[in-house]
Amino acid sequence: MATEFQDQAKAGAEKMNEAGQKIAEQGSTIGAKIIDQVETNTREAFAAMRAATRAKDITEVMRIQSDYLRDQGNRAMTQAREVGELIMQFGKDAVTPFKQ
Repeated sequence: MATEFQDQAKAGAEKMNEAGQKIAEQGSTIGAKIIDQVETNTREAFAAMRAATRAKDITEVMRIQSDYLRDQGNRAMTQAREVGELIMQFGKDAVTPFKQ
């Protein structure tokens, strides 16, 4: 009986280790994705600012700003969905070792 308990404890520890490994990998993936998104957002913001400095009048500045805000809103929704999907997959991967 003691051996059976030890085997179960060892199997549980191995599953915890496997889950921890997956958590670490997914954390790196999510972090890299967020950095990519921040880089894209920053690049787009500077592009809009450059365009605004070249504008010929206030109407053009308003159009540039409006376009930027619309595009940024769309980007934000897409980026949130991407990170959400990664987090959902992260959760699934973290519990997979315990389902086996």
